[in-house]
Amino acid sequence: MRLFRSSEILGIAEDALQFALAASEDAHPHEYMGFLRGEDARSLGLERKGTVITDVLVIPGTESNPVSATVKTSMIPNDFNSVGSVHSHPNGVLKPSKEDLATFGKGKVHVIIGYPYGDDDWRAFDREGEPTDLDVLDVSLPEGESFFDFTQADIDAELDYDLYEDSE
Repeated sequence: MRLFRSSEILGIAEDALQFALAASEDAHPHEYMGFLRGEDARSLGLERKGTVITDVLVIPGTESNPVSATVKTSMIPNDFNSVGSVHSHPNGVLKPSKEDLATFGKGKVHVIIGYPYGDDDWRAFDREGEPTDLDVLDVSLPEGESFFDFTQADIDAELDYDLYEDSE
């Protein structure tokens, strides 16, 4: 296993993009913020070297309002598959702000999604804030359990358990 990914970002999986668009719309009128993870293209059946963005990580404790989103850095997983970030601009502006640029240093690609959160309401940028092409790829994502594979019922059950434990 390599510690650092130096391969080219080939694109973003359609499912990952649709998740980010929906999450941005759900957060409106507040900003949405997440981190992008990628997988080796060959593991997804592509016959090219490179990385495909496959996941959007939602970081617990993220606070947002209509003009910013703040992530608790202590909650960000130490993840070698991290390739960048995604966040929304509820005002629809698809350009990075000065504050955005300050966070773009980590990762290769950063996606900004704007209101009204349709299929064409997003742009990708490199770490310097320059627009970059990011193809949307129709790939089958591997199914299986991941660290973030849980449902609301799982969360509710855990909360009920914690409440039960606290009352004893």
